[in-house]
Amino acid sequence: MIGIIDYKMGNLQSVINAVKKVGCEATLVKEPKELKNYKKAILPGVGAFGDAMKFLNQSGMSEAVKEFASEGKALLGICLGMQLLFKKSFEFGEHNGLGLIDGKVVMFDKNRFDTPLKVPHVGWNSLKIRQGNPLLKEIGDGTYLYFVHSFHVETDEKYINALTHYGYDFASVVQKDNIFGFQPHPEKSHENGLKIYKNFTEF
Repeated sequence: MIGIIDYKMGNLQSVINAVKKVGCEATLVKEPKELKNYKKAILPGVGAFGDAMKFLNQSGMSEAVKEFASEGKALLGICLGMQLLFKKSFEFGEHNGLGLIDGKVVMFDKNRFDTPLKVPHVGWNSLKIRQGNPLLKEIGDGTYLYFVHSFHVETDEKYINALTHYGYDFASVVQKDNIFGFQPHPEKSHENGLKIYKNFTEF
């Protein structure tokens, strides 16, 4: 059984459906005290960083997630959920994140080149795998996944498992011990995305 952390934002049902499709049960975790009953959890995400952290903090879920991770249980952040794992975000202001991984969340530098980048970054893009993690089993270098985001993570190279190129390379898959993050949406990435969820259920 995998807990899907509910912070009133994101595509919760599609994540639940994807996990069930690979043969594992998943339920919403709405109360912080319930999270301790699970060995694995997913922090999904669609929406604004500041709003998400406000709810997590006010509900007590922030502390529950930190305690969950500190116990060595597997935690997977998806898109905004991945970004929330980091210390700070500069999305429409400055906001503190969960601080589980050292790093920050910044907007794509759309004026970095002569031809401005279109932001948000939307659509299929590939992974440039630098180092493996258990969730990348059978996910080869060059695999395409689906992205929808305007901000990306900057972090130490030791945490970066894969990069994706959109104007320039950015971290698209990260890991710190039992904590995993995917900037793309596996639940929107067809068979390749299902492999990622399958790998998480078997990790």
